[in-house]
Amino acid sequence: MNHPATLKYAATHEWVKIENDLVITGITDHAQDALGDLVYVELPEVGREVTAGEAVAVLESVKTASDIHAPVSGVIVAVNEALEDDPDFINDAPYDKGWIYKIKANDLADVEKLLSNEEYEKGI
Repeated sequence: MNHPATLKYAATHEWVKIENDLVITGITDHAQDALGDLVYVELPEVGREVTAGEAVAVLESVKTASDIHAPVSGVIVAVNEALEDDPDFINDAPYDKGWIYKIKANDLADVEKLLSNEEYEKGI
């Protein structure tokens, strides 16, 4: 499995990357592999206030449906609308074209409380 050291991870299998003052979020390579081929993504609403740990999106695969959680508290400021037509971007490139949403975090320091790639891999 591929879990880049430059990212932070939630125990619920989301990855996080800070870009400028935004927190970009998607699911890990491990999570997309466990879900199998994705067929539908229910994206969160832009402008929605979220709390860390809250379910904010849903991924459906040929196997199951799975909630995607907010790794930090803040406001959803962008979603990857390309996933509505091509949810397989998450399977093919979970850390690139497969990002799901961006959060304007209430406190960027909360990202540091998430797991390193080593800590995440030990947990899976």
